[in-house]
Amino acid sequence: MMHIDPLDVQILAAVLFALGLGTALARRNLFFVLMGVELMLNAANLSIVGFSRQFPGGAGLHGQIVPLFTIAVAAAEVCVGLAMVICITRVKDTVDGDAFADMKE
Repeated sequence: MMHIDPLDVQILAAVLFALGLGTALARRNLFFVLMGVELMLNAANLSIVGFSRQFPGGAGLHGQIVPLFTIAVAAAEVCVGLAMVICITRVKDTVDGDAFADMKE
């Protein structure tokens, strides 16, 4: 089995998180914002799994099970977020995030 350095995994997770954060902050399209948030969640999951490989035997299993729950929560978050975007775009006819800044109700 190939040994992967934990530092390399954490660097990759940090790069993915930075890409997701940059996408979520720089884009106006709400679909890209949601994709940036998902990329950040996946980077956090990668970091958790990378740290869990440090524990010997079955002790690292918990660190590999926790991301499964966060993936399930992220899937629910995507469903709710996408439903909100669809409902809002029916009213405004755009997916530009700036168009929703003036909404009061």
